[in-house]
Order: sequence, then structure tokens, then C-alpha cells
Amino acid sequence: MSGRTAAEDDVGTAPELDTVIHAPARLRLVAALAALEPGDSIAFPRLQKLQDLTAGNLGAHLRKLEDAGYVAVEKTHRGRTPTTYVALTPRGRQALVDHTAALRALLEPVVPRPAARPVEETP
Repeated sequence: MSGRTAAEDDVGTAPELDTVIHAPARLRLVAALAALEPGDSIAFPRLQKLQDLTAGNLGAHLRKLEDAGYVAVEKTHRGRTPTTYVALTPRGRQALVDHTAALRALLEPVVPRPAARPVEETP
């Protein structure tokens, strides 16, 4: 006998969370970019406004995501105006799927399942 309860035996190794995505601002960024169609991008100022981040803060988070290969940052010009576009890469999209699955696996034992609604009988 191991001296452990059945509940303790059900507790496995905690799933690995992606530390690059897990930071709240980066998680919001990746989720926002995942809402775009694969291959689509968003202009930096629009993303900055949507996420309510300063340009410096957004830039720092995007650098971390870009270093991990999760986003692609394209700097171009429209006429004489420099423009930066940001897109989620296939690797970034998969990282979000994996991270979401890890969060669900981590929380599943503690998040109560919704109770089944009773079936109403008709008279």
C-alpha cells in the first residue's frame, strides 16, 4: 500500500506551460493575432491601440515573441512613411494551441464542471 489516496494517485506531472506566451500581455497579443486568418497581419499602431500598450512595451513583447519564432515582424514603407506589420507564424499558432491545452490540463482537476440541467417533464 502506497499510503496515497486515489485523488493523489490521479495527480500527474503538471503540464509544461510556455513561459514566452504565459506572460499576460504576450498571451493577449498571441490570442489577438490568432484571431486573424493565417497569413494575415496587423499594423503595429492598430495592435498597440487594441492592446492598450505603449509603443515601447509592445515592441519589447513582440521582440520576445519574434525571438521565439512566434511572430513575424515586417518593416516596410508606405510612400515615405515607415510601417510595421505583425503576424502570427504557424509556430506561434501551434504554441498557442499547445499552451491552451496545457492550461486546460492544469485547471481541469480544479474547475468544477457545469451541472447537467434537469430534464423538464411535460404534463
